[in-house]
Amino acid sequence: MTSASAEKVATRYAGTRVPRVEDNRLLTGHGTFVDDVVRPGMLHACFVRSPFARATIKGIDASAALAMPGVHAVFTAADLNPDVKEAWHAVAGKDVADTPRPPLAEGEAKFVGDPVALVVADSRYLAEDAAEAVDVDYEPLPAVADFTQAVGSPVVVHEQYPDNVAGGMGGAPPDEETFANAAHVASANVYQQIYAPVPIECRGLVVEWTAATEELTMWASTQTPHELRAFCARLLGIPAHNVRVIMRDTGGGFGQKVVPMREDMCIMLAARKVPAPLKWIEDRRENLMSAGQARHVDGNVRMALDEDGAILAVDIDFAYDIGAYPTPYPVLTTAAVGMFFPGPYRVPKASFNYKTVFSNTAGLAAYRGPWQYETLAREILFDIAARKAGIDPVELRRRNILRGDEMPYFNPNGMPYDHVAPADTFEQAVKILDHEGFRKEQADALAEGRYLGLGFSAYIEPTGAATGHLGTEGCTIRMEPTGKINVYVNGGSTGNSIETTVVQLTADALGADIGDVSTIQGDTAVTPYGAGTQGSRSGPMTAGAVAEAGAILRKQLIAMAAARLEVDAADVELAGSRAVAVGDPDKSVTFADLAYRAYYEPQQLPPGVSSSLEATARFASPPEAMIHWANATHACTCEVDIETGRVTLTRYIVSEDVGPMINPNVVEGQIAGGTVQGIGGALLEDMTYDADGNPLSSTFVDYLLPTATEVPAIEYGHVEIPGPGVGGYKGVGEGGAIGATPAVINAINDALAPLGVTITRLPASPAAIVEAIEQARK
Repeated sequence: MTSASAEKVATRYAGTRVPRVEDNRLLTGHGTFVDDVVRPGMLHACFVRSPFARATIKGIDASAALAMPGVHAVFTAADLNPDVKEAWHAVAGKDVADTPRPPLAEGEAKFVGDPVALVVADSRYLAEDAAEAVDVDYEPLPAVADFTQAVGSPVVVHEQYPDNVAGGMGGAPPDEETFANAAHVASANVYQQIYAPVPIECRGLVVEWTAATEELTMWASTQTPHELRAFCARLLGIPAHNVRVIMRDTGGGFGQKVVPMREDMCIMLAARKVPAPLKWIEDRRENLMSAGQARHVDGNVRMALDEDGAILAVDIDFAYDIGAYPTPYPVLTTAAVGMFFPGPYRVPKASFNYKTVFSNTAGLAAYRGPWQYETLAREILFDIAARKAGIDPVELRRRNILRGDEMPYFNPNGMPYDHVAPADTFEQAVKILDHEGFRKEQADALAEGRYLGLGFSAYIEPTGAATGHLGTEGCTIRMEPTGKINVYVNGGSTGNSIETTVVQLTADALGADIGDVSTIQGDTAVTPYGAGTQGSRSGPMTAGAVAEAGAILRKQLIAMAAARLEVDAADVELAGSRAVAVGDPDKSVTFADLAYRAYYEPQQLPPGVSSSLEATARFASPPEAMIHWANATHACTCEVDIETGRVTLTRYIVSEDVGPMINPNVVEGQIAGGTVQGIGGALLEDMTYDADGNPLSSTFVDYLLPTATEVPAIEYGHVEIPGPGVGGYKGVGEGGAIGATPAVINAINDALAPLGVTITRLPASPAAIVEAIEQARK
């Protein structure tokens, strides 16, 4: 693309509240989810799951199940597991040592819900009945369900890890002299419970194996169709071009659907052993019991301050529960908690140490903002430090938060912050709130015996981190003979509105009317490779891919139009799905006319002008744009009923910097969704186990989710500091879920401060609050 034409690329749609293109089908019930897929003769799968947290599998008798009409097969570990060729995930890579992950339990069940056998029948109903008829001879064994008691326990989850520690890491050791001599030192033990992604649509697959051609087609509820395809090819030992993954609509993922889990492996392996396509749809009990846990951390944190409240040092030492079968390489990914712990503050010294610990519970899975504990622990500690130093938490943050004029800034763990100004989002949130006004209201309420509280939470996070297989993204843009435009990206509809934003970006890149642009996503047969929806990468990476492919096609359109209009290429402007001569708007040609000539009259094109109206490009982030740092401040006010422990959230404010917004509606929707999940984690959601490892919250009767009655209207503030990448766009997918939980806990603690109560063990349920108040009174 010439520099002259590049200057004429206008942003007519990016930055505007374009209605979501996917809403019509989704809101009218015309979406296509995995369970909507029906194939001729399709069979259905159901797993036999262990009722014990730990037990030896002495034998499996499937004769009664196999005798039932409509039952086609019962597979055990001996049938499926030996067929595994390779089972590594791109998120870790093939050369990284990983923890065990057999498709079906081998010899020993390691958590309640561990898949032990797979039943295939004519219907899900028959498969469930047959699963109950499978007789598994278990010998129950002692289990370790509490990961805080697992290190060095006589109960060993995996023989390869006799101390139940998968691994760990330490940064620089704590500067104990600084802590010993500081004017103020605050410390806390912060325990976060298990809570999970809980997408509306549970996991699911339809796998169809065609033996004659050795081709496999898979319809999947996934965030990463191309990685699912590659994983399946590796797993089965077949060429990747023989595997096709089709992802239509996905009812939420939140990280849980990034990598194929053990059940997915089983369905892929079993599909080659049955005479028809095989469908597995996870039910809600299975999802809560075995689709993975998240957030379960126990840690000790410290902060040293000087007499003026300036941070001198921070330290975090924590253990992370990874369950029995975590998703790939939990040791390294957990390091992010320690690396990011200094947060968006001016911290001269930081130290961290951690262990990842096995337990007889469901394995650790990715969840929106998987390093969220660093913000939770730091921000709770920040308020504790403020009360100890006698400084308002707002003022203490103001004295320590990083400003834009300090960038670039390396945190003490070497993380390179740039293109951010955390002080800006913080001050905007304080202004929206009216901090002084609230403090007066709070004092007046306390005089009446009412307990109001205010909590803040500030964080900084890396988005669009372009490392490993996440470092590139592909895009194909094709103008059809009608002049209409299709844009092909890996994408996929998981609630992140990538369909809408990619249409906006493409329309701007080509100067097309947005109604002339459509997108095709989620089908590996026709879309370029992409790493999918994870790590808040879709916005910045897809923008880069669209920009590169768009520039190629734009140059071609301009060359065609210049020849047709008999003007220089530098004097052609693309807008409104037309090519127009600069300074002579009457001299123009429509995209439809250009496309007609390219496809049906190519011989009329001048020599040297290609008839191609299709461009494919692969965007790779340059070294200076490997990370796009986003940041936000959350502010929450609440009222706590000290008799019942009920918490009522009264206001919720988010000021966020994600760079220029491609679509403010989409940005705010992402913030809102994550914020609600964080509120649920603070107040309600709790995946509990008893001492024997039995799950106590495997239905929505026991696992409580936030609804519209628990969540106030969210007020938004936007700070737009462009990032280093294309368009200055940063990611927005995870921030709400990171910042919300500590803001809510800090608001509760602020309300209860007059009673001497500080909640550091989550969730802050009514019972927990009442108990804490009673303990303080004693």
